Amino acid sequence: MSAIANHLNLHAQALQLREKRNEVLASNIANAATPGFKARDIDFSSALSSAIGAGELKTTHAGHMPVGNGAGDGMLYRKPTTTALDGNTVEIAVEQMEFAQNTLRYQSSLEFLNRKIRGLKGAIRGE
Repeated sequence: MSAIANHLNLHAQALQLREKRNEVLASNIANAATPGFKARDIDFSSALSSAIGAGELKTTHAGHMPVGNGAGDGMLYRKPTTTALDGNTVEIAVEQMEFAQNTLRYQSSLEFLNRKIRGLKGAIRGE
């Protein structure tokens, strides 16, 4: 990986994960009235660590015991405070708040990435 790619990797990975998380949260909201639907979310910190190669310990031999929670994609079920009678675990207020917060963090990550790119451009130009 080039030096520039290494410099931008964390922020690029964060943007991709934030986008994926928004899709998951939007799916939860869309299925708020679906009987038996289980709300999902992404463990953002674990998924980002895994994406940039700074994840949990990995086994190196077939005899080693695996570590971690086994959620390789970072997807988890949300633990609801109340479950609907039809088994649906979507709490619309929680999902909307998480979606709004994730959108703000996406915009912040995008702005931070743009500033890094502008800084690199300036360095290349000798400014």
